[in-house]
Amino acid sequence: MKSVNTYLARHAQNCIGALGVLAQQPLASLLTIAVIGVALSLPAALNLVVRNGQSAAGGWENIRDFSVYLHPDQSLAGAEKIKDELAQTGLIESIRIISATQALEEFQNDPGFGDFVATLEENPLPNTLVVRPTAEAGAEALGQLAADLRSRTEIDIVKLDTDWVARLDAFLDLMRRGVWIASLLLVGAVIVIIGNTIRLDIQNRRDEIEVSKLLGASDSFVRRPFLYTGFWYGLCGSLFALLLLLVSTWLVAGPVERLIALYGSSFSPAGLDGTTSLAVLAGGLVAGLGGAWSAVARHLSLIQPKV
Repeated sequence: MKSVNTYLARHAQNCIGALGVLAQQPLASLLTIAVIGVALSLPAALNLVVRNGQSAAGGWENIRDFSVYLHPDQSLAGAEKIKDELAQTGLIESIRIISATQALEEFQNDPGFGDFVATLEENPLPNTLVVRPTAEAGAEALGQLAADLRSRTEIDIVKLDTDWVARLDAFLDLMRRGVWIASLLLVGAVIVIIGNTIRLDIQNRRDEIEVSKLLGASDSFVRRPFLYTGFWYGLCGSLFALLLLLVSTWLVAGPVERLIALYGSSFSPAGLDGTTSLAVLAGGLVAGLGGAWSAVARHLSLIQPKV
């Protein structure tokens, strides 16, 4: 138990000591932290833009919806039967039935069609199914499903634009890959920045390291303070990135809301959420420790005491 307490005490001492080293050179440390924060905030900001664009468009999943119009002589029971069959295909997330009566009422409440609908002697509208595919359903599978539906005698029209679905899938895939590529590149840049900073710190403390090794210090003992320095760089850089994101979203919230109001939309812009915050923190810590470890592994072994 005593050895465990001693081990933890040494780690705590190294952790606080590494923070003290950063505090001894505040300007250089703040500049490094600011650069790390800017690099980490960029992919998170891009992710926020993508999410808000998706919400402003009503959700990409709404664009993939397609309609199945039954023949006017088909009853609601027939629509329910087709709904149950579609639900078993594994390609469908949800199905909503719009009865002919509901559709007619919507037209009656529309100022542009109300007078016209009043002149009709009977309801000419069919029962309709609004089908939402799953995110995994591709254009080819949906095209085959639409062809099968069109071949059924009880279905009149299937309104599905497979070309648009294919374009949307390609666009979403491009955006997702763009966010991932930007994240990897910028986290890699943070690793390089921290690694170079730790390398300079190792060179500046070369004499101290040589004396420590001459007195019998192990490699892990010498390595530990530099790893904690990388940890603090990553943590402080992540917190600075979150601060940048919070300030940025606060600054643009007012103009965005005024622009939305001019278009009469009920869209509410999304801000920084817990998942994005955790991703930024995790990215900063991984980059900080990774950069420190790479620098220590390359340069610390080259420093040997001169006997």
